[in-house]
Amino acid sequence: MKSFVVFALIVAAVAAAPQRSPDADAQVLKYDAENIGVDGYRFAYETSNGIKSEEQGQLTNPGAENEAIAVRGSFSYTGPDGVVYTVTYIADENGFQPQGAHLPVAP
Repeated sequence: MKSFVVFALIVAAVAAAPQRSPDADAQVLKYDAENIGVDGYRFAYETSNGIKSEEQGQLTNPGAENEAIAVRGSFSYTGPDGVVYTVTYIADENGFQPQGAHLPVAP
C-alpha cells in the first residue's frame, strides 16, 4: 500500500508539472526594422513556428492639433487546429479596425 501511495504521488506530481509549450523553442528567422524618425516607422518579423508580422506607421496631420500616427499591418499564426489565421488591421483616428476571415463582422 505504501508503494502505491508513493507511485500515486509521483504520477500526480508529473501530471501537475507545467507543460513546455512547443513555441518555447521558436527562433526568429527574419527581423527588419526601420525607424524613419518622427515621421514614421516599419518593422517585420518571422519566427520558426510560423508567426509572421509586419507593421508600418506614418505621421498624419504633422504640426496640427489632431496630429496622429496612422498604422497599417498584419500578423498570422497557426492555431491549435492547424489552420493559419491572418489578421490585417488599420489603426488611425477611427480606432483599431481588424479584418480576418475568422473574425466576426458587425451587422
